[in-house]
Amino acid sequence: MSRLVMKFGGTSVGDVERIARAARLVAAERKPGRGLAVVVSAMSGETDRLVSLARGAAGEAGNGAPPPADDFNDEYDVVVAAGEQVTTGLLALALRRIGVPARSWQNWQVPIRTDDAHSKARVADIETTEIGRAIDAGEVAIVPGFQGVSGAGRVTTLGRGGSDTSAVALAAALKAERCDIYTDVDGVYTTDPRIVAKARRLEKISYEEMLEMASLGAKVLQTRSVELAFAQRVPVRVLSSFVEPGAHNPGTLVCSEEEIVEKQVVSGVAYSRDEAKVTLLGVEDHPGVAAEIFARLADANINVDMIVQAEARQPGRQNMVFTCPDRDAGRAVDAIDKVREKIGVEDIHVRRDVAKVSVIGIGMKSQVGVAKTMFAALAQKGVNIEAIATSEIKISVLIDAAYTELAVRALHTAYGLDAA
Repeated sequence: MSRLVMKFGGTSVGDVERIARAARLVAAERKPGRGLAVVVSAMSGETDRLVSLARGAAGEAGNGAPPPADDFNDEYDVVVAAGEQVTTGLLALALRRIGVPARSWQNWQVPIRTDDAHSKARVADIETTEIGRAIDAGEVAIVPGFQGVSGAGRVTTLGRGGSDTSAVALAAALKAERCDIYTDVDGVYTTDPRIVAKARRLEKISYEEMLEMASLGAKVLQTRSVELAFAQRVPVRVLSSFVEPGAHNPGTLVCSEEEIVEKQVVSGVAYSRDEAKVTLLGVEDHPGVAAEIFARLADANINVDMIVQAEARQPGRQNMVFTCPDRDAGRAVDAIDKVREKIGVEDIHVRRDVAKVSVIGIGMKSQVGVAKTMFAALAQKGVNIEAIATSEIKISVLIDAAYTELAVRALHTAYGLDAA
């Protein structure tokens, strides 16, 4: 008996009509010898509504307010988890209406066990005995994404985008042949089609490439879900939910590098405008200073990306530049201020009108001249580079945000990614 996990995002189940179409897509995947489990998100907009209610009841502002304080997180999870639970029942009803045996399974019924970190929990274990028996008997099991149950028996949530992680975790636990992620796009593209009209849908992309693209700004899959798929070697297919069964819908397969015969030097161009550049001027130049700075940032839960260090004009001093998410820039400055005298920082500058543009490809591992092509293409368009970060399969540059789209288009063309 083979098994398949299907996942439908919020826009794919946004109303009763879309839920009915999702039911038809599920029914089309039923075949002898295959068990089906379906993971669903809340209907689009529902989670925001529930978050607003929870924050209002807790005495906080509505949407856009800071996350609830620790004293509220357990009940916050109870409220916001309700959206996915509603969708499970609606999809089960839609499937039964067209003659497909189905039932909803809430997280505590499976159960999906997590740690106790409310609002940002991680999946620890999924018990598959009962749900596995049900799907092998021909019943479609519909499971809420984004949530689980703690060791104390309390509802937990995995953080925004956690339904992708739920689906991949369930596929790994069920030893499924694949995890299909149905969304509002028909696959993973070489870059954002809204910026580059000639962007191409990729037939296959490696786990490593998809992980880099997800972490660098591509919104198709949540980063944690790709990490889990990579670790558990779960093939993931991204495809459109806005088609009828039988229509052409190949999507993009996220798989191991070994399954990709023709490896492009560069597979995609990603960008992120959620960046801030923090410059520390006149930092004392002696061992332990960098450790102190980045320890403070880590303690403040600030994710640092690019780091550049250079000698300052004054003897015994250095300048240090790093990037972080724009929303964290203020907290980063506060964290450095606490040790400003200790490390001798003369001044702190924050620049928010910057963007990170990256090229990603497993072919970089064995190809020379990738950086040369990138820098030449940007120079030809008059785009100045303010910082650089590299890994084995990516090169990222920090540029003025005003040049983001120009840079993406130039690089897409320079690496031969434009569709014919």
